Amino acid sequence: MPASCILDDRRRWLVTLGTGLAFGGGLLGCATAPPAGEDWHDVRLPGKSPTRYRWQNKGGRLAVLAEADGSASMWRRRKARVVTPDTVASFSWWVDELIAEANVRDADREDAPAKVLFGFGGDMRRLPGRTRAMFELAETLTGQRPPFATLMYVWDPRLPVDEMVINPRTDRIRKIVLDSGPAGLGRWRDHERRLHADFLRAYGEAPGPLESVAVMTDADNTRSRARAWFGPVRVSGLAPAA
Repeated sequence: MPASCILDDRRRWLVTLGTGLAFGGGLLGCATAPPAGEDWHDVRLPGKSPTRYRWQNKGGRLAVLAEADGSASMWRRRKARVVTPDTVASFSWWVDELIAEANVRDADREDAPAKVLFGFGGDMRRLPGRTRAMFELAETLTGQRPPFATLMYVWDPRLPVDEMVINPRTDRIRKIVLDSGPAGLGRWRDHERRLHADFLRAYGEAPGPLESVAVMTDADNTRSRARAWFGPVRVSGLAPAA
């Protein structure tokens, strides 16, 4: 394989890892103040134009408006708590239009107007050598290491609801489809998930500590446009970190 292809694959792999990574960044155009005590901020991905995030009232709710134009980045805040079997994540999203060409199973089309991500810690020594090496490279380039594991909830144009998808570029990101197709467009869609049970299903083991929460709208792979609103992301039933 030509060296240029190897470098391109490595770059794509690092960007995929960045989906769960806490890169530096600042607030973008806040139209409304964020909820008290919640330090949300922009998380940029290497080599990608950023999605625009800003606070806005939508349908009677304080929300984050995400607008992507061939772009990809996240809106993230940190956590440091222990997930229990009683931990419940509640969140909502509003999408007016899907990305017709997108498919979260396909590495070249894995865009989505609405994604909510939870990043978890764990023992990095358990990971395969290649994965550890790429994590270390990501840490060298960005100053921070990706989460041990990321659980992502998505809206896909055609995959069935409750489908579990392993990211095509790294098995350290696993996705669950919560909404599918056009049903539900143009209104708030409310979701509640038991993180412990979903993580156990996705990874076959109990989760480590919850380290970060993020929302994301991306349209970089399909070179398209996407827009979504995200309501507050709340996590209850957490235990204090040791």
